[in-house]
Amino acid sequence: MIEEGRNAEEARYRALLELDVSSPGAREELVAGLHDESWRVRRAAAEGLTRLPEREAVVERLVSVLGERDETGARNAAAESLAAMGEQAVGPLVRLLVHADPDQRKFAADILGQLGRLEAEDALVRAMVEDGDLNVRVAAAEALGRMGGRVAARALERILHDPEPLLQLSALESLAALRHPPPLPEVVRLLANPTLKRSAYRVLGLIPQLAATELVCRGLGSESRSTREAALVALGTQALLSESTQRSEMDAAVRLALRRLPRAGEWVAAALLSEDGELRAGALVAAAALREPRLAPLVAEVAQEERLMPEVVRTLSYFGPEAGRELLASMDRFSFPAREVAGQALVEMVDATYVPELVQMLEWGELDLKMVAVQALGRTRSLDAVEPLARLLSQSELCALAARALVSLAASFPARVLQVLEDALTHGAEPAVLNALVRVGGTGMLPLVRRTAREASVPLRATAVEVLAVVDPAGGLEMARLALADEATRVRVAAVRVLGQLGDASMAGLLKRALGDEALEVQLAALDAVGECGAVERAAELEALVQHPDGAIAFRAVQSLARLGALRDEVLRRAVTHGDHEVVKAALLAGAVSAEGVSLAVELLGHPSWDVRAAAARVLGDSGGPACLPATRAALEAEMDSLARRALEDAVDRLSGR
Repeated sequence: MIEEGRNAEEARYRALLELDVSSPGAREELVAGLHDESWRVRRAAAEGLTRLPEREAVVERLVSVLGERDETGARNAAAESLAAMGEQAVGPLVRLLVHADPDQRKFAADILGQLGRLEAEDALVRAMVEDGDLNVRVAAAEALGRMGGRVAARALERILHDPEPLLQLSALESLAALRHPPPLPEVVRLLANPTLKRSAYRVLGLIPQLAATELVCRGLGSESRSTREAALVALGTQALLSESTQRSEMDAAVRLALRRLPRAGEWVAAALLSEDGELRAGALVAAAALREPRLAPLVAEVAQEERLMPEVVRTLSYFGPEAGRELLASMDRFSFPAREVAGQALVEMVDATYVPELVQMLEWGELDLKMVAVQALGRTRSLDAVEPLARLLSQSELCALAARALVSLAASFPARVLQVLEDALTHGAEPAVLNALVRVGGTGMLPLVRRTAREASVPLRATAVEVLAVVDPAGGLEMARLALADEATRVRVAAVRVLGQLGDASMAGLLKRALGDEALEVQLAALDAVGECGAVERAAELEALVQHPDGAIAFRAVQSLARLGALRDEVLRRAVTHGDHEVVKAALLAGAVSAEGVSLAVELLGHPSWDVRAAAARVLGDSGGPACLPATRAALEAEMDSLARRALEDAVDRLSGR
């Protein structure tokens, strides 16, 4: 197109986009646009017509354009516009289905199919059965496949006996689209017809019965590639529809069929690499039946399609140890989804013979691959896996995972695992090693844990205090009492946590000391611990903190008072004046059980912050009574924030029902 022509086309295109659709001549101007030589202009005109008022008149005008036989572009644009008109286009198009011109009847059927409205179902069925023109009947059959009614499905089944193969094919494809398979004997008849065979396999896959599987298996043995692929697609559909109890019978039938076929592995491999997702789904079922280890990497790559992930995991679980080695050899080349699913499978199928390959995998650069290898080594039940894992206890990024893997190996080799964990601890290992040591050695490790709690590094001392409390609660409380004097904040925090978890109200004196600790972390832990162990003696100190300038301290003070059941109305009223909104919301929630709290929630419906207003609405919805309804309704009328409005609407609904 020369420059002048492009400019003229752009001018016509912009003119239609900018056209005022309420102007008197807009409709005819747009209809003229349907006849433009440029497809862009025709498309703009078609879209413009859908925005016009008086839609009934517009629909009739568009139908008239369908009758202009020499204006192919205009007719297609009019059809596009009618398909976007919805319900109002149905009546005129149904009337067009009985027009004298078969070309217009076909147009009507095509557009009704795009509309997909059940109101047209009866008219399309009549057209499919009674029309004298084959093209109209085929178009009607295809349209019925897009609307899904029972009347349509039954009519399509009857058409399968029509002498016209093209009509039979359309009916079969529509039944597949509707996921409404005809009776199995009917499908058997159609499988013998070369023209209909591929579509017949599609509907066969919708029948999750062993008899249907056996028919599909016959297709797997076909000389024709297209028939084999159609059978594979049917297998994939059947697998997705089958109950788990049916799958073992289905797998056995497929396995028997594939064992009889030469080169089955080759064409299953090709199908796994296909761009067709339905074909890949069927290839997974066939691969599970074949269980050829070399297929495992191809199966793993199918995991890139998320909907097939469960079938990929299931298929890999069928492969034996040799498949694991195939996966190991491909790990550094896999896509991320394949690597993830292969790692899961590998950990499940691993045995003692995998140790050399897994140790080699530890040398690879990627951390996620190393993590898979560590997990797998822990499941090998091999003494040879202990030393490689022991070497990882000095690496901070893998230490915790290696320690857990060693705990798994300890089920088979407790003495050796205990020895390597003790050696690692002696050389300053991470706290995870101490945890693992106690899990493997039990109470026999208590002397070592007590010594660690007194003499080791800060992280180990803190961990020892908490680990000891798990194994020996009485000893743990005593150790926590001593650890409150530790010079390290982290150790004192651990000690306060133990007091909260294991202690009772008698810990009040110790917690008073912790509340006055110089470190904020210890103070915060002590505030939690007071509420946790029921130290009511400390309520007065907590009340003094509900207006502390540090919101974190005030927040925990409110929560602990509520947990103690000691949040007095006067204190609650002070707490909701805090400048930190999180403290106000904590007080609202804590006060929801009291009449004072409900009264405060009504007042806070006018709070400057939307999240406080929303929290107040939720409290009223949960705890308020009918007396709160007028204020809540008034707040809803005035509310501008969408999230706060949603909370207020819910509160009004709930209060209205009381």
